[in-house]
Amino acid sequence: MNLHTFNTIIVVLMTALYFYQVIYMIIGYAKRDVPPTAEAKKNHRYAAFISARNEAAVIGELIDSLKNQTYPKELFDVYVLADNCTDDTAKVSMEHGAIVYERFNKDLVGKGYALDYLYKNVVASKGADYYDGFMVFDADNIVDKNFVKEMNKTFDTGKYDALTSYRNSKNFGSSWLSAAYSIWFLREARYVNYPRSILGTSCMISGTGFLVSSKVMKENGGWPYHLLTEDIEFSVNCALDGRMIGYCDGAMVYDEQPTTWSTSWTQRLRWSKGFYQIDFKYVGSLLKGSFLSKHSRMSCFDMLMTVIPATLLILFVFLLNGYLLYASLTMPYYYRIVYRAVALRYMMFGLINYYVGMLIVGGMVILTEWDRIPATKKDKLKYLWIFPLFIASYIPISIKALFGTVEWKPIEHHATSTLSSNN
Repeated sequence: MNLHTFNTIIVVLMTALYFYQVIYMIIGYAKRDVPPTAEAKKNHRYAAFISARNEAAVIGELIDSLKNQTYPKELFDVYVLADNCTDDTAKVSMEHGAIVYERFNKDLVGKGYALDYLYKNVVASKGADYYDGFMVFDADNIVDKNFVKEMNKTFDTGKYDALTSYRNSKNFGSSWLSAAYSIWFLREARYVNYPRSILGTSCMISGTGFLVSSKVMKENGGWPYHLLTEDIEFSVNCALDGRMIGYCDGAMVYDEQPTTWSTSWTQRLRWSKGFYQIDFKYVGSLLKGSFLSKHSRMSCFDMLMTVIPATLLILFVFLLNGYLLYASLTMPYYYRIVYRAVALRYMMFGLINYYVGMLIVGGMVILTEWDRIPATKKDKLKYLWIFPLFIASYIPISIKALFGTVEWKPIEHHATSTLSSNN
């Protein structure tokens, strides 16, 4: 097989495997006006779960936003787990009206263990059937006042075992990194989960602002997901078990994004390692489900394409072309010219198409979500051009995660008095 044929096969294969995401983008752009969900027939009882480690600086803002919901207050309780804290997280949480538990365990570290501990304590106190669902937030979030009301509308349809929400950012314009994170999560909401919900396939929860039904929690015996990306592990298990994760566009949560490279590196290194953990544990099952599942073949295939390390395959092909370009220097004249032309063409083709492709993706996100992004016009346009570089920076992170040991580490957060204006 010559180099041209090899490169052509890779391009055709990757295009075929990921073409469904182009369909997602078309649907997300074409159906810009999300129809409102019908009013709920019943107001369900919910608990908000917040796992916090040394988050005294920000957790009060989140609790206040949850306490100021338009939903009936008697049907919504806020719980905080102060997890291995050495600051005043527990005290601040109680002062703002949350029900607080504390946990001190230096061996079982991570959000998955914390959620499981909190759930089992709440069930021991209230009973397994007291709440209809559990909403999970990160301590740095700020929640729109209609969040619970909107989530309840979608949950009340009875179609879903879990729900994800519209994940916005409260610090889009703080740096090129926070803007890039924001664009990526807005893309996930608008151009991935929204089209999934239209097509009737399962969505994916990611990080924060999601709801899990009491039924699922009881069947699981709590929260048994303890990989470094426990949220993605839950989503994968839902696809494998035929459970449906829905999307609620009207429920908006504002998340704080990293603004420094060191913080971003630490966070994304954990995410990348967590994806590898999921690959080792679930790829075989997802591959089987993509062909044999009666109810969730598309969901299994979608999850498979989401978690497989495509970045490493693309990097391998790029480096192979680079190596052959170098090796061609010692080849006879004819082969040197042919290999150099083929390698250069595919390397340049890959780089240009990658940058333009990511620029189009980012541009579509900015265009359709313009009014919902809390940032200035200048910041929205300025940081768009750097967005492809942020995605490309996953390459060294993915390599480091593949060969290095990664442990869960807390991310420092900062209080936000007001969201950026949208001028």
